[in-house]
Amino acid sequence: MKANREMWGSKLGVILAVAGSAIGLGNFLRFPTQAVIHGGGAFLVPYFISLLLLGIPLMWMEWTIGRYGGGFGHGTAPGVFQSLWKKNRFIKYFGVIGIFGPLVILIYYTYIESWLLGYTFYSLTPKFQEALATGQIANFLSGYQGLEKNQFFSSLIPAYLFFLVTFFTNFAIISRGINKGVAKLCKVALPFLFVMGIILVIRILMIDGISTGFKFLWTPDFSMLKSAKVWLAAAGQVFFTLSVGIGVILTYSSYLKKTDDIVSSGLSSVATNEFAEIILGSSIIIPAAFLFFGGNATVEIAGSGAFNLSFVTMPIIFAKMKFGLFFAFIWFLLLFIAGITSSISLIQPSISFLEDEFDISHEKAVKIIGLFCFVLCHIPILFISKGVLGELDFWAGTFCLVLFATIEAFLFSWVFGINEAWKEIHHGATIGLPRIYKFIMKYVTPFFLLIILVNWIIQEGIPVILMHNVAPENKAYILMTRIVLLLIFFILVVMVKVAWRKRKLSSDS
Repeated sequence: MKANREMWGSKLGVILAVAGSAIGLGNFLRFPTQAVIHGGGAFLVPYFISLLLLGIPLMWMEWTIGRYGGGFGHGTAPGVFQSLWKKNRFIKYFGVIGIFGPLVILIYYTYIESWLLGYTFYSLTPKFQEALATGQIANFLSGYQGLEKNQFFSSLIPAYLFFLVTFFTNFAIISRGINKGVAKLCKVALPFLFVMGIILVIRILMIDGISTGFKFLWTPDFSMLKSAKVWLAAAGQVFFTLSVGIGVILTYSSYLKKTDDIVSSGLSSVATNEFAEIILGSSIIIPAAFLFFGGNATVEIAGSGAFNLSFVTMPIIFAKMKFGLFFAFIWFLLLFIAGITSSISLIQPSISFLEDEFDISHEKAVKIIGLFCFVLCHIPILFISKGVLGELDFWAGTFCLVLFATIEAFLFSWVFGINEAWKEIHHGATIGLPRIYKFIMKYVTPFFLLIILVNWIIQEGIPVILMHNVAPENKAYILMTRIVLLLIFFILVVMVKVAWRKRKLSSDS
């Protein structure tokens, strides 16, 4: 176990780091899409209920157990879970999910993030202007991704070069540690991101007739609230936007001091994220899309996926504006910055695991994880056309998140005990939580999660597991991907076993 763990240098640093982890593509793409598809303004009803009953309690849970585990020298879920349930020698293996999930998300997220860097560059080039002028912006994206060869791109080399720059930038930042790397980046990047977001919102508000677009987005269709699907979608959006259930907040909070105020810090990070989502995220894409394409087309656009929204629809919208290419540049740069503050957080759990459990130096841990991830990143790069990216996202970005959050919620409230947990939350707190949250954390949040997990497995999980929607020619690639994921998980389980055996031998001697 590492003797001297790095600690956060300032309260602002950890707040912005956690907010940076949460603020990502989901704020600017997923939220407005979900709102339009699920009843417009009515979507906010289940959204805010889920935020109060699921998102914020889970956020406090992760801040609390992360800080608690950090006091025992653990910065990742296996050690933290073992600290919470000392008598159970198997619980640490459930914690492997909290390392596995972020690691696998990083494998494909970094590649998508690199597209944003590439588009930030290309948005200022004649090639991009030609694609817009000739109505071939979708072909531009396909060519860039290597899905086809066309007049814009004849190979995957440009995309791969931007991937290399993005990948090594991420690891260069994380190599400097949580204060000189993560916190320093977030202190600069997040204010810059908000400035760019506000510029884009102001430009959208200046469009004649844009009020009709906002009316379309926020006109409630309360009949949609009768659908369980809408409530599950709202809960899912809150779940993903706050980055709970991934294991990142748990790791970040393990570098807190026992006396650090996690109640107000947690609320501050939530408020920062919600400003990015509710105020900025909902004001850029959908109102402009409604104005330029109409209501029915906007619903279709919202349902077409985040890639089309970001890389195809938004450039077309900006092209209709004065100085549109400049605003397209700001749009892609904003998304890239949102992406990189999230991706560096995905690296940290693996780094912390090697440092804390194997006493490996930070520099060596970064090199090991960097090499491991670099090799694995080529799976989505080379096989994106085979559905591999979606498969990785299903297991790591959806299934693991819901499962991990459910486990930690029951572990926190029922095993560690809500009374002990309540005292732990308030160590160093300057404000007290309303006592109703004691009831919510023990009963509402864990069972709400359990309902979501069971329903989600039945509705979405089983068809995916059985490959019902996989084209026959892609099934071999999907099976290969699942084997790789099982190998990664197995390696992590073995590493946990070795680390605990090493610790036991050390304590016995």
